[in-house]
Amino acid sequence: MITRLWMALAILLVFPACVKAVNEDSVWVMEHYTKKEIYIPMRDGTRLFTSIYAPKDNSEKHPILMSRTPYSCAPYGVDKFKPYWRSYVLNYLKQGYIMVTQDVRGRWMSEGTFVDVRPYVTTKKAKKDIDEASDTYDTIDWLVKNQENNNGRVGVFGISYPGFYSTMAALSAHPALKAVSPQAPVTDWFQGDDFHHNGAFFITDAFSFYTSFGKPRPQPTTVGPEGFEYYTHDNYKFYLETGALKNFAKLMGDSIAFWKDLYAHPNLDEWWKARNVRNFLTNVQPAMLEVGGLFDAEDCFGAWNVYKTIEKQSHNTNNRIVMGPWYHGQWASKDGTHLGNVRFDSNTSEWYQQNVEFPFFEYYLHGKGNEPDIAEATIFFTGENQWKKLKQWPPADMQPQPVYMEANGKLGFTKPGGSNSFSEYVSDPAKPVPYVDAVHFSRTISYMTDDQRFAARRPDVLAFESDALPHDVTLAGPLVADLVVSTTGTDADFVVKLIDVFPDDFSYEPEAATEHRRLPSSTYPMGGYQMLVRGEIMRGKFRNSFEKPEPFVPGQPTEVKYTMPDVAHTFKKGHKIMIQVQSTWFPLVDRNPQVFTDIYHCDDKDFKKATIHLYHDAAHASSVLLPVVK
Repeated sequence: MITRLWMALAILLVFPACVKAVNEDSVWVMEHYTKKEIYIPMRDGTRLFTSIYAPKDNSEKHPILMSRTPYSCAPYGVDKFKPYWRSYVLNYLKQGYIMVTQDVRGRWMSEGTFVDVRPYVTTKKAKKDIDEASDTYDTIDWLVKNQENNNGRVGVFGISYPGFYSTMAALSAHPALKAVSPQAPVTDWFQGDDFHHNGAFFITDAFSFYTSFGKPRPQPTTVGPEGFEYYTHDNYKFYLETGALKNFAKLMGDSIAFWKDLYAHPNLDEWWKARNVRNFLTNVQPAMLEVGGLFDAEDCFGAWNVYKTIEKQSHNTNNRIVMGPWYHGQWASKDGTHLGNVRFDSNTSEWYQQNVEFPFFEYYLHGKGNEPDIAEATIFFTGENQWKKLKQWPPADMQPQPVYMEANGKLGFTKPGGSNSFSEYVSDPAKPVPYVDAVHFSRTISYMTDDQRFAARRPDVLAFESDALPHDVTLAGPLVADLVVSTTGTDADFVVKLIDVFPDDFSYEPEAATEHRRLPSSTYPMGGYQMLVRGEIMRGKFRNSFEKPEPFVPGQPTEVKYTMPDVAHTFKKGHKIMIQVQSTWFPLVDRNPQVFTDIYHCDDKDFKKATIHLYHDAAHASSVLLPVVK
């Protein structure tokens, strides 16, 4: 009680100081900046609505830092300012940056027709051959030629969908574009970002997003679309009772074009390949800084894979990556001390803002200081809670090492022997495994580090646990799940989760609130905590090919092998490593009917129970390949 009272008093004491600082900063911005709203013409005659915040100081030339967004450059009106004073972006204004935000083609106040993840046009022969790269080029060209007191250097950054537009900006090849930072960039909506992971449909994010975002906007407007009217705020109940995906199509209606596109392209085809920006990342000219969160529920895939693709396909690019212990966009917040119940021992967001992003743009856009001391890979390792500056990613001393699932829920580093050894569970689509142990409405941001004890106790989840570790084990790189399974059905999903099991006597020291800090619960029992380090799903029919799905042969042992997003985590001495395997992850992911069919158009009656065997013997060893740093 005394501790809680002290924390409450600490929050009350810092609150007036926080309000005062915000008020002073807002006054400063109003006094030192002007805002104008203009339409910038594109090469095909379409005009894009653009807000420009420019410093009143004309004693020097200023760099331009731009974000292009489908989410609105509101507030609209030259007398209404974006509240930059509430975020770290204020640092850029204090240094005299010209801040530019643009509504992308077909969104909000811009003219034209919006196309989701508009494909890149490799050869542009006519004015009608436009894409997001050409729109960026035309915008930059107008700005450097028409915006007063600019220094001819432009940077682009953005988070999530604006991260996609940042990646596309890097392909514009405008000579004034010097630095780009795609942050949690939408990259591949079939294999890893937002709406599909390895072909499995992330129904909660997709439906909640497109019921509002996807509504048509015939004319430019400052008024956003209305959301969907849910009959219950019990997320699990709503998605289970709505049933098969064809029922969600009825709720969505006929007006949302991209929803119909999703249903029309259930496999990886040319339509999807044209919307995978990785296919076009060659000859990237600006300095690049990819940023992402290790625990980003939406776009963990994008930052890793934009970085890796540029490294592979654009060898001369000045290319770097930063990954912190963050949810989607947490690096832009004021509080990077924890996620859910897991603490990181420092304010990782502020460290990134001050030591990586700001110096990056200052050097390449403002020409101030020496080239920033930003490593090839700046990665935060959870578990040990330390930033590491690495010369390459994965680190040179990383060696893949399999950890094997064994009988009786054991997990070990020695390949099992014997024969005909397997673990079994029944996967019932009518009672899918929840992804969190709570009743909630919106998809949570903390499930990526949540306690998995609730899942380990279910009969339809297999849990394999190591002995207590005699020394620290550090992982740095991608995980590879390599399962040997069979099913009584003809299709199945497989979710593999890597978990850090804390000692039974583990607890955090009590901590006090600070100015920008929300405290995690101090009462949650952390002893025995099963921290999700990484979880990923594979839709089984795509195990051999995303283009040509294949059914399972009932009862036949079959390899399901897939790569999971990279991890950076240290399992401390005394902790245990756990692997969980299950076939539903609901309502995060849509339910597989467990029969080989077009899931987007199947009926409620098509969903069947299936008995799953996971094998662990000499001939059929199931494992996860861990990226162990030696």
